[in-house]
Amino acid sequence: MNILGMIGVTPPASASTVHIVGGGVDPDYITKFTQVHEASGFDAVLIGHSSSSADGFAIAQHAAYHTEKIKILLAHRPGFAAPTQAARRVATLDNLIGGRLLLHIITGGVDADQRRDGDYLPHDERYQRTDEYLQVMRKVWTSDQPFDFEGKYYQVSRAASDVVAAQSPHVPLWFGGISDAAIPVGARHCDTYALFGEPRKQVSELMSQLDQAAAGFDRTLKYNLSFRPIIADTEEAAWRKAKDILAGVEAESGGRKSTKAPEAETARRLSSLIDGGAVQDERLWVPIAAAAQGSGNSTALVGTPEQVAEAIAKYYDMGVSGVLIRGFDPFEDAKTYGEELIPWIREKVKQRDAAS
Repeated sequence: MNILGMIGVTPPASASTVHIVGGGVDPDYITKFTQVHEASGFDAVLIGHSSSSADGFAIAQHAAYHTEKIKILLAHRPGFAAPTQAARRVATLDNLIGGRLLLHIITGGVDADQRRDGDYLPHDERYQRTDEYLQVMRKVWTSDQPFDFEGKYYQVSRAASDVVAAQSPHVPLWFGGISDAAIPVGARHCDTYALFGEPRKQVSELMSQLDQAAAGFDRTLKYNLSFRPIIADTEEAAWRKAKDILAGVEAESGGRKSTKAPEAETARRLSSLIDGGAVQDERLWVPIAAAAQGSGNSTALVGTPEQVAEAIAKYYDMGVSGVLIRGFDPFEDAKTYGEELIPWIREKVKQRDAAS
C-alpha cells in the first residue's frame, strides 16, 4: 500500500491546522518537511495548489533535490498554460528529479479560486477543457512524430517535443473530482483516482461507479484515499486529542459557519457526512469535516496506531492501493506517523497479502 503525506511551504500557525496550502516560501522548512517524510517511510508527498500559493513546480524541484528517493505528487491545474508547454515542463522536471514525479490533475471546483487567475469558464466546461488538455499532453509525451490537434479549447499544428519523461510511457497521472462532469474525464485519463476519506460503503459505491466509467475506455483504475489520523497510546487519549483539535478548528474559524452549501462536490459530500453521525464505521470521525465545511481533507481516523492502521487496512481489503495521511500538527504528526502508525499499516497489509 502506497503511503503519502503532504508538505506545506511555511510552518502552520497552530496545532489545529486544516489547510497547509498557501503562505510564502520558507526553503529550509520545505527541505526539513520533505526530509522528515522520507525518514518516516512515506512513499510520496503531495504539493497542493491554489490560485495564490507558491509555484508547485519550483517547490517540487527543491524538495526532490534535498531528498533521495521519495516521490513528489504535484498538483497541477489545467487551463492556465498551453498543454504542449506544460507537457514539456512536466517531462523536464521528471528527468531532473530522476523519474520521481507524479502529476495530480485538479481541474478546480470553486469558481472564486478559478477567477483569481482569470478563468471564468463554468464548472462543467472546465472538465471538458481538461479532457482536451490531457489528450494533448499525452500526445506530446508519446508521439514520435509531430501531430495536429483540433478541439474546442485547444488547437495545435505540428506539435512536438524534444524531451520525454523519464518514466514510460509518461509521468503517472492522478485525478481529483467526482462530479458528473469530472468522472468521465478522470476515468479516461488517470492512473490513480484520488478520493477523500468516507465511510467504506460510500467509498465502495464510488469505486464501482468509477470502475464502470473506466471500463467504457477499456481501462483499470487504482484508488487513493485521504485521511487525518488522530492517534495516541490509548483510544481514550486519542478521542480527547480529537476533541481538542476540533475545539481549535472551531476557535480559528471564530465560530462562524456558513449556511450556504459548499460549492465543490467533494466538499459537499464531506460536510454532509455528519448527518450519518459523528463516528462512522468503527472510528471515522467527521465533526471536523463538518466544521471546516468539507475543505482541507478533514475526515479523521481516531484511535491507537494499531486501531487506525486496521481501519486503513479495511480499505485495502476493498481494493484501495494507497492512502494519504496528514495531521493537524503537520510536521510533528509526520514524525509520529513514521514512528507509530506507518509500521502498523505495513504490517497489516503484509498480513493480508500473506493470507491471500
